[in-house]
Amino acid sequence: MCPLFTLRVIFCTLPLLSVPVHCQCTKTPIIFNFGDSNSDTGGFADGLGLNFAPPNGRTYFHQPAGRLSDGRLMIDFLCESLNTSDLTPYLDSLGPNFSNGANFAISGSATLPRFVPFSLGVQVSQFLRFRARSPALMSKGYKDLVGDGDFQNALYTIDIGQNDLAGSFDYLTYAQVVDKIPSFITEIKYAIWNIYQSGGKNFWVHNTGPLGCLPQKLALHGQNASELDEHGCLHPLNNAAKAFNAQLRALCEQLRPQLINATIVYVDLFSIKYDLIANAPNYGFQNPLMACCGNGGPPYNYNANINCGRTGHTVCNEGSQFISWDGVHYTEAANAVFAAKILSTNYSSPEVNFNFFCNKM
Repeated sequence: MCPLFTLRVIFCTLPLLSVPVHCQCTKTPIIFNFGDSNSDTGGFADGLGLNFAPPNGRTYFHQPAGRLSDGRLMIDFLCESLNTSDLTPYLDSLGPNFSNGANFAISGSATLPRFVPFSLGVQVSQFLRFRARSPALMSKGYKDLVGDGDFQNALYTIDIGQNDLAGSFDYLTYAQVVDKIPSFITEIKYAIWNIYQSGGKNFWVHNTGPLGCLPQKLALHGQNASELDEHGCLHPLNNAAKAFNAQLRALCEQLRPQLINATIVYVDLFSIKYDLIANAPNYGFQNPLMACCGNGGPPYNYNANINCGRTGHTVCNEGSQFISWDGVHYTEAANAVFAAKILSTNYSSPEVNFNFFCNKM
């Protein structure tokens, strides 16, 4: 994930991970991220003027840090692998530093409906405003922004769709949810095209994870044993995620010949996350379908009325090897494994490592 920069070898070892990454970049990598709570590093907190309650952030940050996790997210680990600082939320108004890009992801975001804060389309509109304003302000002497030429070499990461599917299952049948998927994919297509037309050429697209393995969904919908697979996950929700991912992959393949001189990497996060859940003991994890922070105890420790951080919640011991943090989001330990798998390139199409972007220079 080293964008197009000339060569200087930086040995980047991702903390907690066994996969070393060699980055060959002469200047700070620039990343623009779009998505939901899976990659929100504080945009929701900045936008609403509040922060998530403890014990969120207890690991690494040792306090709430605008992330729905006990610690770092995948995007944090990926930035560390590039030897660059965490992405600053676009909505951060208190001394922001956008010299290495910006994070437009907001918890709760989806592709649809359009024009509703903070849908994917709104995030892209925010980026286009940033794209126009940043070089203009730099020409007037402002610091900690992105210069005009750096937007073309930047990496654009997209991780969205989970909320579209999850929200649809609240009021639609499986068949109706699947029928809506093309409309979600169309919004992602528009986003990529709009960024490309503004000069972006390097895209890193994550598919959506196994929705049917989330403790929240299992606690709310998992009473029918016939709908559970051999690992205890819900077939219908996971099948819908697979249908979404198949169409997202097809979109990436469709766009590659259309976006001249662009690179679009599709990353199979579904397989990465499902593998960890299905083989949790092999990775040193326990209770793969149970939330660390929640209420209700086994098997899922999820109560919609007593979420993590609310009065009455319980939380596992710090350092416990849980995969799910709060029933919807993942622990830092799980995010570290996900990042390592991404960096291995085994789940990327085309199968490229992050040096690929450097070597294109």
